[in-house]
Amino acid sequence: MKFTPLLRLAAFSLLLSPWADAARPNMVFILADDQGFGDVGALNPESKIPTPNIDRIAKEGMIFEDGHSSSSVCTPTRYSVLTGRYHWRTRLQRGVLGGFSQPLIAPDRMTVASMLQQQGYATACIGKWHLGWNWPLKDGGTADDKGNFASSYAQGWDVDYQADIQNGPNTVGFDYFFGISASLDMPPYVFVRNGRPTEVPTVEKTFIRKGPAAESFEAVDVLPTLTEETVKFIDEHAGGDQPFFVYFPLNAPHTPIVPTKDWQGKSQVNAYGDFTMQVDWTVGQVLEALDKNGIADDTLVLFTTDNGCSPAAKIDELEAAGHDQNYIFRGHKADIFDGGHRVPFLVRWPGTVQPGTRTDHLVGQIDFLATAAEITGADIPDDAAEDSVSFLPTLQGRASKSARDSIVSQSIGGQFAIRDGNWKLCLCPGSGGWSSPRPGRDDLSGLPRYQLYDLAQDPGEQQNLVDQHPERVEKMMGMMRDAIDRGRTTPGEAATNDVDVVMIKPVAKPRRKR
Repeated sequence: MKFTPLLRLAAFSLLLSPWADAARPNMVFILADDQGFGDVGALNPESKIPTPNIDRIAKEGMIFEDGHSSSSVCTPTRYSVLTGRYHWRTRLQRGVLGGFSQPLIAPDRMTVASMLQQQGYATACIGKWHLGWNWPLKDGGTADDKGNFASSYAQGWDVDYQADIQNGPNTVGFDYFFGISASLDMPPYVFVRNGRPTEVPTVEKTFIRKGPAAESFEAVDVLPTLTEETVKFIDEHAGGDQPFFVYFPLNAPHTPIVPTKDWQGKSQVNAYGDFTMQVDWTVGQVLEALDKNGIADDTLVLFTTDNGCSPAAKIDELEAAGHDQNYIFRGHKADIFDGGHRVPFLVRWPGTVQPGTRTDHLVGQIDFLATAAEITGADIPDDAAEDSVSFLPTLQGRASKSARDSIVSQSIGGQFAIRDGNWKLCLCPGSGGWSSPRPGRDDLSGLPRYQLYDLAQDPGEQQNLVDQHPERVEKMMGMMRDAIDRGRTTPGEAATNDVDVVMIKPVAKPRRKR
């Protein structure tokens, strides 16, 4: 297209228009850790844990009532958030990585961060990484615990903590990183800034698991420190020449459950309730920083969690206090049931998202990359974001239906579930995770091999309809097979999974009691 002087003037005017600014908003993606759907007051009217700041995002933005993580545990969810690709297309077929695991994201794979970096954004990851990187060893090579937490202790003392880490967040699109390598109950216990530990581990500490630690590192200080770093980044980049993207994966309220003294006892429920209130305070600090710098109207804020509430929260205590941590949904962290992967999903974007709105449109955290690309006008190559679908039309209030009617979920054991509208097919008996019926503990031999639920009528997944609808089961199994075989669930050339993906996992038998 040839640009005449008039067209050049029009294009220049568009760049200066309010819409051009609005189309390149700052973006803050807050990912809480092990916080359930019912732990947010805006989602659970009977919640016993106050969350006024998270509720503020809902009040000033949009609630997605049918939002999902790709997995019911943390590492897989993080991969899908950042890459727009299902984690089960990688080597990670079950479970999570450890603190000394090899990187899961390939260096040449597009991430939300690298895409936005190319669009002129300043990008930061502040918090819990848990996607692996290369810790250098003193005798050469790099650490690899292969997700075996028992091996982490010995390997941890072989690491050269004075050498640079390779293939971490800075390699996949983040200009700045500050945080911890994995969950706060996984060594090493040390902060890392841009590929280098801020302090060499010289002592041994135990935050559930034993391992090398920096002398000054204490678990109770991690959430306040990450919060302070995030606020500082916002302060430094507010009003600058670049829009910014902050990916803020919290360490909380995951174990160790360590609210600071100011929050201990505040919920009057238990320590998990207190820690969840401190998470809400962290969210409030971010919102306050945006307000203070006058950029709240120019910033998209998304709050969500990596999976449902964990049994470590002492669910019996929560329920005794009248608190349903996962609301009406069955199960919890690790499970294939919705309590494992239906999560809070709240978006505030002043001027675009109408305040106080709700939608039942199906959405996944995996869709953030495609959404951010559409917002900024970025092109997604055919070999990236193979499973990501933009939900921008829903945010803008111009979508009569969801951009997707199907999504794949996975339990900690690698068991699959797939949605087709309101129908959900679980390709396993039992929970696939930690709740009852639990594989490896309970006898599942008398249960149907698969589970089919009509979530419109049965959101609590109590009535298995698999025998009544064999044709639907067959259709949805075909959908799942196609999702695996094509290497993608979006239009485009067929892609290749990194490994062979087993669709139906063997049923674990109960372990014999000794």
